[in-house]
Amino acid sequence: MTGVPLPEFDYMRPLTVDELSAILAKHKGEARLMAGGTDLIPLMRESVLRPKYVVDVKGVKELHGITTHDGGVTIGAAVTVNEIVESEIIRKKFTALWSAAKELSDQTLRSRATLAGNICNASPAADSCPSLLVLGAEVEVVGAHGKRKIPIAEFFKGVKRTALAQDEFVKAVHIPNQPAGAKSLYSKWKRSWGEDVALVGVAALVSGKKVRVAMSSVAPTPVLVPEIGNVFYGEGTLEEKIEKAAACVPGGICPINDVRCQAEYRTHMAAVLTKRVLRELLGVKK
Repeated sequence: MTGVPLPEFDYMRPLTVDELSAILAKHKGEARLMAGGTDLIPLMRESVLRPKYVVDVKGVKELHGITTHDGGVTIGAAVTVNEIVESEIIRKKFTALWSAAKELSDQTLRSRATLAGNICNASPAADSCPSLLVLGAEVEVVGAHGKRKIPIAEFFKGVKRTALAQDEFVKAVHIPNQPAGAKSLYSKWKRSWGEDVALVGVAALVSGKKVRVAMSSVAPTPVLVPEIGNVFYGEGTLEEKIEKAAACVPGGICPINDVRCQAEYRTHMAAVLTKRVLRELLGVKK
């Protein structure tokens, strides 16, 4: 598709949040934001999207930077995936997101792609989303009527659909501090050892008896599987609980057949990855 011309559009590059908000309010439904463009440009080449206005947010300084504070960490909407990979704070304290960022495509694409873009694209297979779910992230949104925060679990409304109104944009993603001793991780199953879309992605967080597991590419949206957490408050050895956790997976997901694999295979690998991730986090050898 590299030789296919883009449809005509007006390019806009605001420099402030207020200017960006005004543009979206004026051109509701006709404007598309571009952070990295790694999803937008291919969709425009395929004529899936034909916006009249492409609004480049990289010029807005307020959308840049990874900021730590007493409550956790804030990742601006223009922060690239490579910046997340290079962040020691993310690697040490929010390992599930760091490991997901490392799995997202290749080095070149990660230098353009953004975390905000990844969640706004709302792909069921998005690598970052299971990690944000287990970490309890919030999405800071700005629109013509002011600001609001949306829990990440309420952000995804369907395939390629989010809770954003037409005049709203993501300003930042907030991740709260995790409990002392908490560990988290993301693992991805794909068709090849190279860069590929997840057939199944599994993120988990373990903090004492509290266990959270979320998955991508197994439902219309990335999903938490809350039944897994209940298992670890019951009786049994850690290995027995891990096996019970894996047995909860089929009831918490609804994968489909597509050109990449069958639903049955996705269900099987979701359970396999769940066991692998939990064993690593809990220090259980098999």
